Amino acid sequence: MKRSFLTLVLGMSLGAGIALAHHSFAAEYDASKPVTLKGTVNSVDFVNPHSWVHVDVTDTDGKVTTWLCETAPPNILIRQGWTKNSLKKGDPVTVVGFRAKDGSSTMTADSVTMADGRKMFTGSAGSGAPTQAPDSK
Repeated sequence: MKRSFLTLVLGMSLGAGIALAHHSFAAEYDASKPVTLKGTVNSVDFVNPHSWVHVDVTDTDGKVTTWLCETAPPNILIRQGWTKNSLKKGDPVTVVGFRAKDGSSTMTADSVTMADGRKMFTGSAGSGAPTQAPDSK
């Protein structure tokens, strides 16, 4: 009985730590700052707790900035039709979402549109993000 109770307490404390480590949309991102990026995939981190798409965006002066685009975890992306090979280095993409509050080149992605027009959704319900990022310039 003592062992079961100890296992329960340990499991609950670990679960609480994971829950506290997760952030909400409002804590990190600004719903009043929609952003649309057009660039090429630099890399993809298909990892928990959130996957990341790194996109190289070239400005009018030719300067390249790598944006970090946060998405849902792999399990949710897979349910939405993604695979580890959905995006490859050099693929042209358009990413729509919301910019980080800290002004860095980081965003939460709502969708990724491929060069052939396929739109891949990147979020999960209940994240606190607005339901869809409006197209922005």
